[in-house]
Amino acid sequence: MSHVEIHPQLLADCYYLGHLPACELLLHRNACVPWFILVPDTALADLLDLPTEHRDAVVAECAAVSAFIKQILGYAKVNFAGLGNVVPQMHLHVIGRSEDDAAWPQPVWGNFLGEQTYASGQVQQWREGLAKMIGLVPLES
Repeated sequence: MSHVEIHPQLLADCYYLGHLPACELLLHRNACVPWFILVPDTALADLLDLPTEHRDAVVAECAAVSAFIKQILGYAKVNFAGLGNVVPQMHLHVIGRSEDDAAWPQPVWGNFLGEQTYASGQVQQWREGLAKMIGLVPLES
């Protein structure tokens, strides 16, 4: 598949990690929780409108990111959502959650009182881990 052009708001809010076969992978800049965003290669706005094979590939990539969050980052709970109310481009949220996070048990949207930043090298370490575990083709940082 060709690589999709990512909406400017997503690029402003996220680190661009790299490519998967069906999606581009981003990481939200707020390090309060590990908040990954997958942007499928499509002009369609809703996941359920994708043809079955493409939808299955996108969901499989979301599941692979979820496995990374659970197995490598050590989170027991992962939230998954596709809203698109602010950014019209289809994008899917895969978010590690714990009872210790700043928004628990509320949704992450609008429930963080501050913003945390990633430690030096953390984004690159996760990018490399995702490349090894799920086949991410990383972008240079």
